[in-house]
Amino acid sequence: MKQLIQRRKAIEPYYSTKLGRLYCGDVLATLKSLPSESAQCCVTSPPYWGLRDYGTATWVGGNINCEHKAPPRSSTIIKGSANKKSGPNQIEQFGDQFWGDCPKCGAKRIDNQIGLEKTPEEYVIKMVKLFKEFRRVLKSDGTLWLNLGDSYNAYKANTGDTEYTGISNRPTHRKKGHGLECKTLKPKDLVGIPWMVAFALRADGWYLRQEIIWSKPNPMPEAVKDRCTKSHESLFLLSKNQKYYYDADAISEKTYWNGKSGDKNYRPGIEGGRIDSGMNSGGEKDSRNKRSVWTINTEPYPEAHFATFPLKLIEPCIRAGTKKGDTVLDPFMGSGTTGYLCEMLDRKWIGIELNQKYCDLAKKRINQEALKPKLL
Repeated sequence: MKQLIQRRKAIEPYYSTKLGRLYCGDVLATLKSLPSESAQCCVTSPPYWGLRDYGTATWVGGNINCEHKAPPRSSTIIKGSANKKSGPNQIEQFGDQFWGDCPKCGAKRIDNQIGLEKTPEEYVIKMVKLFKEFRRVLKSDGTLWLNLGDSYNAYKANTGDTEYTGISNRPTHRKKGHGLECKTLKPKDLVGIPWMVAFALRADGWYLRQEIIWSKPNPMPEAVKDRCTKSHESLFLLSKNQKYYYDADAISEKTYWNGKSGDKNYRPGIEGGRIDSGMNSGGEKDSRNKRSVWTINTEPYPEAHFATFPLKLIEPCIRAGTKKGDTVLDPFMGSGTTGYLCEMLDRKWIGIELNQKYCDLAKKRINQEALKPKLL
């Protein structure tokens, strides 16, 4: 009983609209404050393992006048982009400040963000713990749509003054001899984070229903010559129980007929001219079940942090996983794409974000959409 009371202790939202509320704080603590079975669907993209520091650390002890930043191992400069509208070159810094104490004054780093664990295994363990709370908050027929990108173990080249490591299909160069290296893997190994997490969640009780491939026509370029450029990410559909709410008609694909049903050469196909001879051969339907490869461009948002959900990626998730008036949960809200789209689709929403700067971006973005008519 005491645990239940603590779990239901109210936390004030950082921002709210008529349809939703955004919490600024630790994701696990906030989730524990939410009632059980209060969301129909969870659509989210957690921070990828080993990608970047989101600047949420606090420091204990040491010199209060110290900046508590170790000299970065190197700077990453992405020269150009697949999308000219994405803005100026981005610079990322990877340094020892990710883990451990400040080398200048000895201050202890305290950080609740996800993704900076020293090993993939530590990351997976933390994700399973978090997703236990996701499952509690979901309704019995609820679904989870999980987007995760993969990464490569750091490659320490023997020549030149830089090394290449592909992290979530972003080109990254670091000084020779440094990088995000996992000692349990060989140099250049694909880590396999998405499937490690998916299998761990399945073992913990989730129903792993499908891997959807997010195909990116405009991927970030990679300076790599011994493998293909990575142009996709995984989107997993998981459910809380064997039977769950899923509206296939809401996301069905439109079709066309390139002939009459009685013609010898009659073949149905998908809208746009691509032929699918195995579909709807028995009747003249105007739609088909959505396929598992979704071709969607990345969408830059000028004010947002790096990892921004494309609206077209999560719209099918929300339409298939909910109906009007249902609640969508995004525990890693970022710049607010999920809340923004829920306002358009007349769905309730709950968002959680650790970084206050991103909460302010989400507030600004969602507030603009909350004033507009709904897109049903």
